[in-house]
Amino acid sequence: MHRICLTLPTNRACSATITAVGAEAAHAARHFGVEVHLLILDSSDEATRTAHARTVAALPEVPHVVVHHLDEPAQRDFLRAAIERAALPDPDRVLDLMLPDAVSYGACTNRAFLIAAALGCRSVHRRDSDGRYQLFGGEPVFPVHHELTSLGKRASDAGAGVSEVTLDPAIAHRPVSMVGASFVGELSVDIGGIQELDKEVYDEVVGLWAPAHWSDQERRNLAEESFKGAGMLPFTGDHSTLALVDPMRVDMCNIAFLGDVYERLPLPPATATIGSDYFLIHAVYDAALPGVLHNRHIENYYTGERRTHAGFLAYQTRFVKFLLSMLYFHFVYDRMAEAGAGLLDEGGRLDPAPFAAFLAESVGLDRTENERRLDTVEAAYGRLGGKYAEFARGLAADRQRLLDEAGRDIEDFVLLVESWEALVRASRDAGVRSASR
Repeated sequence: MHRICLTLPTNRACSATITAVGAEAAHAARHFGVEVHLLILDSSDEATRTAHARTVAALPEVPHVVVHHLDEPAQRDFLRAAIERAALPDPDRVLDLMLPDAVSYGACTNRAFLIAAALGCRSVHRRDSDGRYQLFGGEPVFPVHHELTSLGKRASDAGAGVSEVTLDPAIAHRPVSMVGASFVGELSVDIGGIQELDKEVYDEVVGLWAPAHWSDQERRNLAEESFKGAGMLPFTGDHSTLALVDPMRVDMCNIAFLGDVYERLPLPPATATIGSDYFLIHAVYDAALPGVLHNRHIENYYTGERRTHAGFLAYQTRFVKFLLSMLYFHFVYDRMAEAGAGLLDEGGRLDPAPFAAFLAESVGLDRTENERRLDTVEAAYGRLGGKYAEFARGLAADRQRLLDEAGRDIEDFVLLVESWEALVRASRDAGVRSASR
């Protein structure tokens, strides 16, 4: 019986989501003959964690479903043990990258990857605390249905379980390494208010995540497509495609990776940076590893915290740091696209070496492009006035720090890539102290 890890990282109250994901875990165990390890990585405050613990305790007992509810001290204990076993040269820095004090989308998922390895799982299936399942015929639409139908199968064998095949037959001998979909509902990035105030400013700011050489029209097209997921249309029936999955068509709230992906490469551990957890999607695509794109999209909604003024300022900072990160990642993605099959080792798995080399090379890039990005955001937000102008003033004061952090984030990622193989190996021996049932 295969083990899988269905993971929900959270730093906010989400008892309803825990209950819903628990139901998805039960569905997977009942219908696919797998042992499901439901892993809740909880960085919430004490009162919220206590409420979550009550929710976990109330989940129905289901054969072959094991629930792990880990607070940050438990996660830290696990990481310390793994890092010590790995005998890494800078253990304190690695621990900070794996469990930073600030929000990190990549780091929370990296912790899930290592714990999944410790639990002996063959795949990780990630959900988010600000999403909920669509309903169809009164029943929840679980993405795990498509994930377990195809993930890990040789692509030539997975074709029978999908609606459509567009994959090159020349790579059909490779395993399905990723299965994903997107979301419906509110924008995945909290910038809808800009669009409502001034569409031209919206296009200008969102277009900043494009490569520097793109035309104005290409930038507008990107802005029109970005952060909308699958739009607003509800689920009306299944459709799935075996293909090389376009990174623009999937979201990390609705994704599953085979162990041969996440046990080879981590995600960028950057703090306060949206999009920092999307690197593996690009790696799978550029390495020509087969995937399945399906339409069981998760419904995205904004939590109350994101509606507050403090939440607004924090989220805009995460958005700006994402824009700055693209100086480096566009460079790396270009190198990855050129390398193609060179991103794989002799066994057909992702090879960490070229990724580390491309990232290290990018660190030395000239920052002029990022300075222009900050100039544009400051001016654009200033024109919007109100809370946007307030953010622009703070941005000007933090300018040098943000520029430095963007480069340092890449250096941190290089270190983690170089440490990852030893961390994964050590995690298998470290064990997991958890509130499991």
